[in-house]
Amino acid sequence: MILVELVLLLRRTRVWLCWLLLCALPALVAVVVSATGILPPPGQGPAFLSAVATNGQIFPAFALALVLPILLPITVAVVAGDTVAGEAAAGTLRYLLIRPVGRLRLLVAKLVSVAFFVVTAVTLVVLTSYAVGIAVFGTGTTTATGGLTLPPVDAGPGSVASLSGTVIEPVDLATRTGLTVAYLALCMLTLGALGIFFSTLTDSPLAAALAVLAVVVTSASLQALDASAAFVDFLPTAHWLAWIDLYRDPVLYDAARTGAWVQAGWVAVAVGAAWANLATKDIAS
Repeated sequence: MILVELVLLLRRTRVWLCWLLLCALPALVAVVVSATGILPPPGQGPAFLSAVATNGQIFPAFALALVLPILLPITVAVVAGDTVAGEAAAGTLRYLLIRPVGRLRLLVAKLVSVAFFVVTAVTLVVLTSYAVGIAVFGTGTTTATGGLTLPPVDAGPGSVASLSGTVIEPVDLATRTGLTVAYLALCMLTLGALGIFFSTLTDSPLAAALAVLAVVVTSASLQALDASAAFVDFLPTAHWLAWIDLYRDPVLYDAARTGAWVQAGWVAVAVGAAWANLATKDIAS
């Protein structure tokens, strides 16, 4: 069942279009910045942007910061919202469940397919932006811009500066980037699980996707209110930027660890709610 869902996912044009858009946006920004040579002053503009012009190895971090607030959640919402509602809208959900396929098994297969989409999306953004960053900006030393400082002159080739000013060697940089991919994939899996839940409530994939985006907007809005201080740490978007601490030296794991627990909690609640609804739902289409 899981293999079938993965094959169906890869056959959908919109999935490949979502991946393409996620990779194309950072590449477009790189071309524009390279062509104009205009960069924001240190400490202003998108995260890491003022530093990438002198070291393309930092470009994946900027790319993730660029797609995280809007484009990545939209693509996850579109794909996740279509999981169950798309089957219902096409009239195939009823016939699918007539076969010897348990509803929990179907739900798990849908969740795995969304998780595959999320991990692939974040990984593709990192890989393509690294290639684009190296091609456009090269691998020179990082200057004291964007919160980063110049590495020592004895730093090895491929080294970059951490946000604390110390050197990050290539292997260490790859490890931190891998942790970042895993963390952001978990954050987006929260939206994917919510999308599956909303997808069990409606026959409209668009309605399910919009419900996910409504959660994102509501959560981000509540973060800005002092009145929400008592529960702000439990909002799904509250810890999205905790991955930046992975590029400090020493690495500050506390925020990312807390964020991972919060995201895991949201995934568990959303999947449980989706199963409870799907298990008792009268499938008429």
